[in-house]
Amino acid sequence: MSDTAADPRLLRAPPKKGFRLSWADERLRSIVWQVLVLGVVIAIIAWLVGNTQHNLEVRRIATGFGFLEREAGLPVAESLIPYSPTDTYARALMVGVLNTLKIAVVGVVLATLFGTLLGIARLSKNWLLSRIAAAYVEVVRDLPLLLQLLFWYAILQGLPGPRQALHPMEGVFLSNRGLKLPWIQWQDAHSFALLGFVAGIVLTVFYARAARARQMADGQPRRVWPAALGLIIGLPLAIWAGLGAPWTGDIPALRGFNFQGGLTITPEYFALLIGLVMYTAAFIAEIVRAGILAVAKGQWEAAEALGLPRGLIMRKIVLPQALRVIVPPMTSQYLNLTKNSSLAVAIGYQDIVSIANTTLNQTGQAIEGIAIIMAVYLTISLSISLFMNWYNARIALVER
Repeated sequence: MSDTAADPRLLRAPPKKGFRLSWADERLRSIVWQVLVLGVVIAIIAWLVGNTQHNLEVRRIATGFGFLEREAGLPVAESLIPYSPTDTYARALMVGVLNTLKIAVVGVVLATLFGTLLGIARLSKNWLLSRIAAAYVEVVRDLPLLLQLLFWYAILQGLPGPRQALHPMEGVFLSNRGLKLPWIQWQDAHSFALLGFVAGIVLTVFYARAARARQMADGQPRRVWPAALGLIIGLPLAIWAGLGAPWTGDIPALRGFNFQGGLTITPEYFALLIGLVMYTAAFIAEIVRAGILAVAKGQWEAAEALGLPRGLIMRKIVLPQALRVIVPPMTSQYLNLTKNSSLAVAIGYQDIVSIANTTLNQTGQAIEGIAIIMAVYLTISLSISLFMNWYNARIALVER
């Protein structure tokens, strides 16, 4: 320790500048400008609200959301919940929200899988495979999405009728009425079995983490697949059998001029799903390709020096590192897919935009209808962003 005492003047904090009522004071100027900008924004909003209310009163247009409790009289071709035209507008709009979620959730999953495979194919050492993937990406990205939706819808509408339907395998029919697939007659036991399946996946994840932690502690590898098989498959089957659910499936069959039984995927939903998945997958493929190329080549060389196969290197070493580059732009593509689903109105699929447009045309509540559409898409988009931001923070590198 030095014998020289520190100068007490060096230990003092610098003196704070006093607040002066002078335009030369930077803090006063910043406060004045912020107040002015805020005042202008409030004035514009107040003018818009007042002008809207005046125009509505002049035209004698009712306002408010009371119309939601009135009978809709609106037919909806497909819905995830029971619905009839005698139900309220609120229930009709709920059907539209669920239809939007049905296309968004399934589309995000399929586009991610297809886009990832395309991105890997673009980096393949097989020249033909990489060129086909590159051509697909370039062509699909350069065509307008609406044109692609109309193209797929026209193809599905051009399929033969039910009596001449394509029949690639037992219980599967493809016609201009849509795609018919074998299904089950859903009961409460099936719901409990589905919950058991989800619980099995969660328990498998925790077991895999525990097994990995023990391996890091003692160096002894532990097999996860037997426990995963029992939890993911055995547990739902045990619940299914214990509650007495029927094992017979609902197989579609031609009866007269149409099919009966089974699961129906309508041409509108099918065309929308194919168009959104194929279009979004082209953008996801480039994101995946860029993320893989961002991983240093030394990672590949070190793994190959250990004798690991390329498939294992990709799954265990490269992709986990590439996710830190892939996830942020992938979030934008998920949001784009969800918002692009609003083009469903062009091919007759009744999502929230289609049902809300019909509602505002029948009731005249245009402002409320547009507000409902905005609220639905804002909620879905914020939910996707929050989840992806949480996942991105979870996989981020932690500095030591």
